Amino acid sequence: MAGTLSTALNNKLLDHILKTTPYTVPTNIYIALYSVAPTAAGGGTELTGGGYARIVSDTWSASAAGATSNPGAITFAAATGDWSAAVAFGIFDAITAGNFLAWGDLTVSKTVLNGDTAEFAIGELDISIT
Repeated sequence: MAGTLSTALNNKLLDHILKTTPYTVPTNIYIALYSVAPTAAGGGTELTGGGYARIVSDTWSASAAGATSNPGAITFAAATGDWSAAVAFGIFDAITAGNFLAWGDLTVSKTVLNGDTAEFAIGELDISIT
């Protein structure tokens, strides 16, 4: 699944590169799931309930050709109730709220039922600067 940087992160990186405002790298990176996809500006509807919570994902492959991906599986905790169908993912710098960094549509929507585990396989999340 391909994802792109948010407008907010693009602006922060430009400011950093052009020396107007330094960018501080987040302590942790969290993956979120959405039932209504966000856009580069944010928005969308993040999943809630049934034991859903963002999952930390602090290890990414070194960038090449303007892109990176997850070198290990990203596995959410097992659902304790049915989740809405996930149609997109988001990347944040906090477990709740925080700054929206990137997003992408899922190739296939996924309904996570009570007891199921949502997971992104190795290399499945590709983030690029376009």
